[in-house]
Amino acid sequence: MNHSTTDATTSKQPKTITQAERSDVAKNEFIDGVRVPKPPANRWHNLISSNFIIAIGSRIHRNTCELYANDMQVRIGRGSVCYPDVVVVNGVPSFADKGDELLLNPTVVVEIFSGLSKFTDRTQKLEGFLSIPHIKECLLVNENEMRIEHYARQNAKQWIYRIYNERDDVITLESINCKLSMAEVYAQVKLRESELSSKAVN
Repeated sequence: MNHSTTDATTSKQPKTITQAERSDVAKNEFIDGVRVPKPPANRWHNLISSNFIIAIGSRIHRNTCELYANDMQVRIGRGSVCYPDVVVVNGVPSFADKGDELLLNPTVVVEIFSGLSKFTDRTQKLEGFLSIPHIKECLLVNENEMRIEHYARQNAKQWIYRIYNERDDVITLESINCKLSMAEVYAQVKLRESELSSKAVN
């Protein structure tokens, strides 16, 4: 009797999910028609994403903008669909489907990268973002070091490129009238000591 009870109890123990099994549930993006698994987000990736949502969400006018996190599909080309970490639409959102799942007109996209991200994937995705006429600003965020690359559209053929890499730097997203600091973006994120030093902005 006791043996049966022990077996029944043991069988109800939660199964440990392996890293390979976690990879099986990762989201798939399509870059130039090729399926590319999006790596699961770790602790720092999630903190940075949440910090962006909190900072931008507290500043934008919700009556004119919509803010999406993590799961909004964005078309970045005929054969490319991806899931940016943060998306803002300034104006009325336009979708390719009746289910409002595939966004066509993002205004701002934020993509968080790790040191494990392949350079080719990052480059292809950036090229896709910059090719969308509706996108006015694109942020590429490094989760391993304090570094953000900012692309701001000037016209159909010209972008302004900025790099932010100090805690006191302020990112200005003119297309949605929003400012946020690097300190906000990287709040609670563990970085190397040298990257945590605060320097005054001239």
